[in-house]
Amino acid sequence: MANQQARREGVVDGDTIAASATAAGQAAIGIVRISGPEARRIGTLIAGRELKPREALYCKFRAADGERIDDGIALWFPGPASETGEDIVELQCHGSPVVVDWLLQVAHQHGARPAGPGEFTLRAFLNDKLDLTQAEAIADLIASGSRAQVRAAGQSLRGRFSERVDELQQQLTELRVLCESWLDFPDEDIDRATIAGLEQRWQALQAALTSVERDAAHGLKLSDGMKVAIAGHPNAGKSSLLNQLAGEDAAIVTEIPGTTRDTIRHDIDLGGIVLTLVDMAGLRETNDRIESEGIRRAREEIAAADHVLWVADIEDGLESAQREARRALPADRPFTLVLNKIDVIYGIPRAFDDNGAVFALSAKTGAGLEALRAHLKKLAGLDEVPVGAFSARRRHLDALARTSVRIAAAGPHFAGGLELAAEELKGAQAELDSLTGEHTSDDLLGEIFSSFCIGK
Repeated sequence: MANQQARREGVVDGDTIAASATAAGQAAIGIVRISGPEARRIGTLIAGRELKPREALYCKFRAADGERIDDGIALWFPGPASETGEDIVELQCHGSPVVVDWLLQVAHQHGARPAGPGEFTLRAFLNDKLDLTQAEAIADLIASGSRAQVRAAGQSLRGRFSERVDELQQQLTELRVLCESWLDFPDEDIDRATIAGLEQRWQALQAALTSVERDAAHGLKLSDGMKVAIAGHPNAGKSSLLNQLAGEDAAIVTEIPGTTRDTIRHDIDLGGIVLTLVDMAGLRETNDRIESEGIRRAREEIAAADHVLWVADIEDGLESAQREARRALPADRPFTLVLNKIDVIYGIPRAFDDNGAVFALSAKTGAGLEALRAHLKKLAGLDEVPVGAFSARRRHLDALARTSVRIAAAGPHFAGGLELAAEELKGAQAELDSLTGEHTSDDLLGEIFSSFCIGK
């Protein structure tokens, strides 16, 4: 890939880099990774032994002055048959942060520089070891909070998303070839059979793109999860509901209205999708400056949420709860009405549809909670997640949407103006290229890889 080679010369400086590949804190094993042209030399100096390709060697790691640091294992993976495409050395030591930091300092003394966020993966991308969607899947895998997220990130890392994009590219190329072949004969009219054939391929391409967009949207849900704000008036039982859904005492519960002043977040695994629950201050008029600040933050959380659970005291009645929710919430914010405290009354009002459903339950005893859980799973789209789902990001959906616009714009030009149709299809291919990194700006690369952890 010539464009990646040109970008590589501008982004990767040819230095040898080093970083810890293990999380901060104590562990059984610590790993220091070194990548670049000087990796083998630096690894040999630290290990005190000549390293052999892909052979684990027991070594006595030493500082530059010969002081013994630790005993461990050294491995050398010669490039280009390595993870980054460069020479890589891994030093495996005891997992003391002091030992790991000491080894890093020695590697720096011998000529390596500290790696930037995601720089190992960036070098793998620039050396064609993986494309951009696979590189992003590594970060998604590390950040996974559920098994479903792990599976989806694994699918993308193994190239499932890339394969779907390649299939679209092939269909686009075939359609472009047919269009552009007629441009060589400008004096000849296109017959109806040819136009029908172009339109048939165009429709098949649109259907294939719609399928990828749908699956990518599910992948985004799996990657990002779903944010649900628990809102309502003070003392409605919002914190109790959070604790029931979380399965632990995540929030303080008292009978005193206004106990919750700040926002409280708690992630739960909703059968595959991470659900971020946000408990917040009750919404009401107040002169208390601290509570007012809590209410301001609560409104910000509501505005940023994917969905709102409006919790109301069942004794206030259905109509009153519905009216208060609509008054307090933004008009475009979807919400579910939760009528709480059924344990203190005998009658339970009927359920009715209102932007989804209304649920009567007890946040104190947990009665009626399973129905609400099932409702949240449905809202999250868990009943629609396809087999073999892959992880996706917002930028992927944006690129697919732009591709869809360009492809749709090509259709009206098949009967006349094939130059315009070909140009739209060319633009669609460029948008797809941005997904896998074939044509991606350095600014976007910097933004993507800056979110990676050091050492990955």
